[in-house]
Amino acid sequence: LLLLALLSLAHKLAAQNTTVTGQITDAATGEPLIGATVRADNNIGSTTDGNGQYALKLPLGRRTLTFSYVGFEPRTEVVTLVLGQTLTLDLKLSDASNLLETATVTSGKFEKPLGQVTVSLDVLKPRLIENTNTTAVDQVLTKVPGVTVVDGQAQIRGGSGFSYGAGTRVLLLVDDMPALQPDASFPNWNDFPVENISQIEVLKGAASALYGSSAMNGIINIRTGFAKDKPETTVAAWGKIWGTPQDERMAWWQADTSDLAVPYETGFNFVHRRKEGKLDIVLGGFGLKRESYNNATYSEYARLTPNFRYRVNERLTIGLNSNFNIGRSGSFFVWDNDTTGAYLPGLNSASFSKGRVRFFVDPTVQYMDASGNRHKFLGRYYYIHNNNSDNQGNDSRNYYGEYQVQRQFESVGLTTTAGVVGQRSTVNADLYAGEYTANNLAGYLQMDWQPIERLNLSGGLRYERNVQFSPDTIRTFNTELDTIPNGETRESKPVFRFGANYRAGEATYFRASWGQGYRYPTIAEKFISTDFSAGNQVTPNAQLGSESGWTAEIGLKQGFKIGSWKGFADLTGFISEYERMMEFVLAKLTLDPVTFRPVAFFQSQNIGDTRVVGGEASVVGFSKLGPGTLSLLAGYTYNDPRYKNFERDGKGSTSDTSRNVLKYRFRHTFKWDSEYEVKKFSLGISVQYNSFMQAVDYIFSPPEGSAFATLAPPFGAVTRFRNKHNKGFTLLDARVAYKLTPTLKIALLGNNLLNQTYALRPALLEGPQNYTVRVEWKI
Repeated sequence: LLLLALLSLAHKLAAQNTTVTGQITDAATGEPLIGATVRADNNIGSTTDGNGQYALKLPLGRRTLTFSYVGFEPRTEVVTLVLGQTLTLDLKLSDASNLLETATVTSGKFEKPLGQVTVSLDVLKPRLIENTNTTAVDQVLTKVPGVTVVDGQAQIRGGSGFSYGAGTRVLLLVDDMPALQPDASFPNWNDFPVENISQIEVLKGAASALYGSSAMNGIINIRTGFAKDKPETTVAAWGKIWGTPQDERMAWWQADTSDLAVPYETGFNFVHRRKEGKLDIVLGGFGLKRESYNNATYSEYARLTPNFRYRVNERLTIGLNSNFNIGRSGSFFVWDNDTTGAYLPGLNSASFSKGRVRFFVDPTVQYMDASGNRHKFLGRYYYIHNNNSDNQGNDSRNYYGEYQVQRQFESVGLTTTAGVVGQRSTVNADLYAGEYTANNLAGYLQMDWQPIERLNLSGGLRYERNVQFSPDTIRTFNTELDTIPNGETRESKPVFRFGANYRAGEATYFRASWGQGYRYPTIAEKFISTDFSAGNQVTPNAQLGSESGWTAEIGLKQGFKIGSWKGFADLTGFISEYERMMEFVLAKLTLDPVTFRPVAFFQSQNIGDTRVVGGEASVVGFSKLGPGTLSLLAGYTYNDPRYKNFERDGKGSTSDTSRNVLKYRFRHTFKWDSEYEVKKFSLGISVQYNSFMQAVDYIFSPPEGSAFATLAPPFGAVTRFRNKHNKGFTLLDARVAYKLTPTLKIALLGNNLLNQTYALRPALLEGPQNYTVRVEWKI
């Protein structure tokens, strides 16, 4: 009887459980980590709620608990559980030192380690943005291998060319929401808060299945920062001056009649982050004044970005982000000539903004239900008013709403994300001579599956429906008319993507992906009507149709640890094809009957089917070197952009009719950025090489001696410049910084130290060497 009693008691004790509870937070910020995983003995598991809290019921005895979160170093704790005890165990997780564990969201709309994504994805951290005194996001993007920004338009791996002021194949997101100007799908780079960025993710290749139209060539996702446990304020101020070009004749500001002693820029920014109970507050501000090396080109603007997030309870969080930007600016389209007028506007080429107002307000709601489903609502109201000269003003409104639901099935390693998107844009502009409306409705489904520990599979589909309302009669080439039945255009299209990632070794990841792209023409591309530079015109094209395409790639990410070096190398081969690609072309060339000057008509057209084949190699890493730390970001990209059916017809849309090459692409690019930091001192070096741009528009670079080159000096001068600078260009930048105190830092920066004379697009030179002093104070 005694033996039976003892056995019964032992069975009852073994069957009893106790509870382990706690909160998991970010060691650096104190931010609760939502969705962190807690496992006991690699079996029983739980995830943290909206406050980073967890609860596990476990059998008595000695247990091994593992805590993990994407982008953070996992931690293991051994505990002994006794009868009647409720154990509270709070933990702080630190950022992972393994760069392949960097948390990313763009590839699948949920957090996933960089090494496991199935597409090419690069990540930029805020340290590089601060250390290079980045005043607009496009400046730092040029350090990403394969990314080029031509006159404000981002290109990725040669997948797009240049279209002045309208259209982009690279979708820009801010906190996962589209942020392009609604009428032209053009990025307003100075809207984005460089003072409050947590990281920038650059996805390369067609991704319309994830994010819809405009993601033909890739995605740039700017993720902003939120408040930390300890209030913090950062203030920065800077001043910049430009020097004298190699050819001193170009320096118009040194002439006796110039009001400008030297081109300059001055500005400041600040950001304040704090928590007040359940409320997170972030307030950012930015101001800039620039008198450019390009005559009649200036910029004066101020930006304010108040962001709020309130945790109602452990399941429900609401937020309100906003951005207000006011200012004015001036610029010109083409130069006067390639020597004394290289930085002066060509005839009637200058334009200016009398004043502009842009703002958006973004309400968000996130809810975790009792079954573990995450529900998210994203909203936006975007207002734009540009009071521009020469009848080029415009007013736009954009209304955006997205509902998303996500479910993780941990038992089978599956994450599903589904959602619906609706947006409406209204435009009233002198540029388009009328009122226009564009509606978009889409639904999407994304699935990420890990059938075995080393293999990640992803797939997605999206269905897009676009409707445009416009006048039913459009005037082109001054006298010709085109019609749109009932002033209404409709189109619907499905797009798909697939990808796989296999971890072949401890830090060896092979990936392969195929994704479709789709882009509907913007209102600007289809309906713009304006003059520039001595009567030349951009005319509408009512018959402009959408373009579609796909990108396929194979890649290898290899992590390494060689001595004190840690990082990874990435090798990629890719091919992209585009059907009915849209580009601005020289559609018609005539002589003015009065002045006998040539008049060019530009128009956005479907130029045909194209293909881009190429490869990319990059290295990211850091190392302890002597008493300090050396960081490195470097890469080389090759692309071969061609028409699938090339005809040497001499029609004049391209400056190079002898070779099959798409316009406005650099075939070879190389980038290097490194920084060495020791105690209070840091030194950075940046090198960038771009090969010669083989083809541009014919109007920009007609053959020397041709009638058009003689009659149109602003354009004909491009041919002389291109013939002289036909070996590409190399840029060298350097920066040095010193911490005067733990909270005060001063930095000196020099850009284009080789004083290269170069252009990213014809008839518009980039600046000569320049120098910046920056002071940063962290309170």
